[in-house]
Amino acid sequence: MKKITPLTILLGLAFGYSFAQNAGYWQQEVHYKMQVKLNDADHQFDGHTDLTYTNNSSDTLREIFFHLYFNAFQPGSDMDIRSLWIDDPDPRVTDRISKLTPEQYGQQHIQRLTLNGKKIDAQKEQGTIVRFDLSTQPILPHQSAQLSFDWNGQVPIQIRRSGRDNAEGVDYSMAQWYPKICAYDKDGWHPNPYVGREFYGEYGTFDVEITMNQDFVIGGTGEVKNEINRKGQKTWTFHAENVHDFVWAADKDYQHDVVKMNNGTTLHFYYLKNQELEENWKKLEEFTPKMFEYMNQHFGEYPYPVYSIIQGGDGGMEYPMATLITGKRKVGSLVGVTAHELAHSWYQGILGFNESLYGWMDEGFTSFASDEVMDQLFPRPQAPVHLDAMNGYISLATSGKEEPMNTHADHYNTNFAYGSAVYNKGETYLYQLKGMMGDALFYKTMKRFFNTYRFKHPTDQDFIRVAEKESGWVLDWYNEYMVHSTKTIDYAIDTVYQQKLNINGEEISNIISLKKIGSFPMPLELVITTQEGEQILFNIPVDLMRVNNEHQQTKNYLDPWRWVETQYDLALPGNIQSIQIDPRSVVGDIDRSNNHWPRRTE
Repeated sequence: MKKITPLTILLGLAFGYSFAQNAGYWQQEVHYKMQVKLNDADHQFDGHTDLTYTNNSSDTLREIFFHLYFNAFQPGSDMDIRSLWIDDPDPRVTDRISKLTPEQYGQQHIQRLTLNGKKIDAQKEQGTIVRFDLSTQPILPHQSAQLSFDWNGQVPIQIRRSGRDNAEGVDYSMAQWYPKICAYDKDGWHPNPYVGREFYGEYGTFDVEITMNQDFVIGGTGEVKNEINRKGQKTWTFHAENVHDFVWAADKDYQHDVVKMNNGTTLHFYYLKNQELEENWKKLEEFTPKMFEYMNQHFGEYPYPVYSIIQGGDGGMEYPMATLITGKRKVGSLVGVTAHELAHSWYQGILGFNESLYGWMDEGFTSFASDEVMDQLFPRPQAPVHLDAMNGYISLATSGKEEPMNTHADHYNTNFAYGSAVYNKGETYLYQLKGMMGDALFYKTMKRFFNTYRFKHPTDQDFIRVAEKESGWVLDWYNEYMVHSTKTIDYAIDTVYQQKLNINGEEISNIISLKKIGSFPMPLELVITTQEGEQILFNIPVDLMRVNNEHQQTKNYLDPWRWVETQYDLALPGNIQSIQIDPRSVVGDIDRSNNHWPRRTE
């Protein structure tokens, strides 16, 4: 029996890792120096920020915007209102914000801002965004500006990601806790209100001093450089480079474990002291280095010196060099959530996508990688690794609720459509590409993308160009269909009949007619099983790929299927027992019942 092998293409051209980005690429740069003091008696905090902001663009900036995330946790906020009217609200939010009392609110305000020593007045806050008018003192192109400001606020009861006194008893999960300058790129400012989705920030350096009751144990982004005790208070000094955010958490009952990996990366684990928790977290400490090893080998080397896994938050949420996860889990669930959040270090922390627009790259790429990690740790030989995600995408595609993946994250009509698109369809995007390319070429593409665009906010166009350069194919059509449309894939074996002919002296006895029912074209694998039990694999590319036949090294490579054609015929000799489209289930075909001949009746 002939072994079924994936579609493989040998290229005539080799491409190195050193191709340059688009001419004229730029991004802004930040250096935060922050001091914050938190009073755990009333959950009030005061802070000061000295921010060096480098305008690497050719634009003169006459305004700036800051995020004030904690203001989302007040009755009447954008997050509250949307959660009240959307058909399927996040169960962690629902109507909880609307019921908060003043002492449970989240608040955050900038008191006084100076630009290069001169006071700048703010316009009125609009929820989680505040604007400053720089018309009298603009930040010029390729210039750095010194922004200094005081700020204060109140830590809300934990509802979504951040806050105090979470359901597992963690005192403080401090995510989105400081006034953060909004991202500015070639498309201008991105002052997106905090409605519940993801984030986008500028890369730079964070030097953060946190002062609070000395009885607390603190973990967070970066490395702890210093700890100073004064009159019952302690100040922790953190330092992190090449990051776009900073998270920390604090609790008086944290157990802090440290694991040093062979490659020098230091892993920190913070969890509440509890016998059952400790047993499971000790097992997590054994699994986590294996996760790093797989990610480093297949997707690129983790560049930071440390990573912290911290019990806190409301499920699992990724941040540079750290994650907040709920910790009262069985071992498999604990390892699973850690694998997912760890993979985010590659596809959020290091590649820094604008998650509002490219949430499917952040969550989809992360889900793809973490599913592969989990398959290495807990193998399931009977099920393809990514089949669950593909089936989730098919459910979305047939639900009538699908929206294009390039929909802004906060503007999906339902949480179902958002979640299924960014997680399941995003993962399927890579799974199908891997099916087209084969393993070696696919992982080479993933590494090249990572190494080229780390710390640079890439887009889907950047990714697909890397895939094109590695494969030698044209792939813009794939991106357009998968990202910008809701068109679906549906191929079928239409008819199979015998016809005695004589072509070039060879007798042909089987005419197979395939049908393209869906409007999304995809390359196909077709396996023929003969009466003698031999399996023969045929590969049918799409003409839009512009594959050069001279580079094909498989004798069963067929002519491309023209995307405008709904029917594809081929003639084969011999006695055929059965035919199957997509034998490896690497295509998101919404109706697999018509992929077999003879048609299956079960």
